[in-house]
Amino acid sequence: MSLLLGDTAPDFEADTTEGRIRFHDWIGDDWTIFFSHPADFTPVCTTELGYTAKLKDQLSARNAKAIVISVDTVDEHQKWISDIEETQGASVQFPIIGDPEKKVATLYNMIHPNADAKVTVRAVYVIDPNKKIRASIIYPPSAGRNFDEILRLLDSLQLTDNYKVATPVNWQDGEDVIIVPSVTDPEEIARLFPKGHTEIKPYLRTTPQPNKD
Repeated sequence: MSLLLGDTAPDFEADTTEGRIRFHDWIGDDWTIFFSHPADFTPVCTTELGYTAKLKDQLSARNAKAIVISVDTVDEHQKWISDIEETQGASVQFPIIGDPEKKVATLYNMIHPNADAKVTVRAVYVIDPNKKIRASIIYPPSAGRNFDEILRLLDSLQLTDNYKVATPVNWQDGEDVIIVPSVTDPEEIARLFPKGHTEIKPYLRTTPQPNKD
């Protein structure tokens, strides 16, 4: 099964470190960062989950939350959480899914046999409150992810959902954005972007971020 942007994220039931969940019910009305890690008690994953734990308030401010999966058992996850909290100085307050039979990992294309048939790749899915997959990123097991980039991506998705803009290369929250090419009427531009805009080319027009004072 190939999961594409705009697809409904597959629903499932699974045991987690915070009890049994049905995924769509757990998502509720939040944005969700759903990511896999290759295995418990591994160094890169320990740093990633520790950093994610430290992002709890930043995710909450964006109406978002994290959930994690590996093909280890919930019992193994519970033991590993102690190591994460000890070494990373953060309290793990998000569920970790146990998937020893690889059912969910297979459902979400997290097993890449040509990379390693025994572990999951470092997959990330950004899922919106409508349960739609809005972004996906796949890393090899050896490379730790940049979770600051995942926050930046979430900021861009939420901004561009509400305004007729796109975010340029290396954009950070608070910087100028690009007016989408479909907006061409001068009166509409003036109404939508009262802070004004700069026309660099007819197809490249920048404006201050609309939702910032």
